Amino acid sequence: MREVNVKEVEQVVRDLCISANKILPSDLENRILECAECEVCELPKSIMNTLKENMAAARELDIPVCQDTGMAVVFAEIGQEVHFVGGGFEAAVNKGVSRGYTEGFLRCSVVADPIRRVNTGDNTPAVIHTRIVDGDKVKITVAPKGFGSENMSCLKMMTPAATREDIIDFVVGAVKTAGSNPCPPMVLGVGIGGTFEQCALLAKTALCRNVSEKNEDEFYASMEAEILEKVNMLDIGPQGFGGKTTALSVAIEASPTHIAGLPVAVNVGCHVTRHESAVI
Repeated sequence: MREVNVKEVEQVVRDLCISANKILPSDLENRILECAECEVCELPKSIMNTLKENMAAARELDIPVCQDTGMAVVFAEIGQEVHFVGGGFEAAVNKGVSRGYTEGFLRCSVVADPIRRVNTGDNTPAVIHTRIVDGDKVKITVAPKGFGSENMSCLKMMTPAATREDIIDFVVGAVKTAGSNPCPPMVLGVGIGGTFEQCALLAKTALCRNVSEKNEDEFYASMEAEILEKVNMLDIGPQGFGGKTTALSVAIEASPTHIAGLPVAVNVGCHVTRHESAVI
């Protein structure tokens, strides 16, 4: 059994909140640079170059890459040999988020009640997803999620009669409906299977995959490629002004499901789909 003081959890979450909001994952940044070269028309190429300049400015000035610093989504893979000491794990995560957003001067966007809309002032509470895994380590991923893109996400409870093509059409249709609202070029996370809530979580998890990685199952890898191709034929383009780059990446995560169901969820990420991890 390995003891981990929750103060360490708090500090790691605090630091990840700040760094994830300022610097994009390197694979995503490289993908943006690649797609900037793919655009041939002046306007979309100019917009992609502006996105490049924005990333560079955020790094140079040590400021967030986007003004919407998101709601903090925290994934924790906790080794079953870990014993937390010094307090509660979830309380430590929320303390880390609070410190990260206030000490890092990040915009606080969370309201305490969905209808009465009073801001909590420190971007807490976080959305926390925990898994118990083998070992004695704790892997924490902070994925700040802005709501311009989150609002365009959707889920459909399909029937088992739905085909591969039906699923592709649903995802492409979701992007067409979203249009310029999610600040394209987008990153698309797609969850297939599970239950109503698991399907949505799969889609969210998919957004944390490196954009350079394909699904290990060639069946789903080919679906990812086909969806990306069809989405980029929509001519929504960077920031909705037309062009070849409507989406940067498509990631599918699938899970076993019930014989009577086929849930499909699309979690839309903007061009600043942020996430960063650390291991304690």
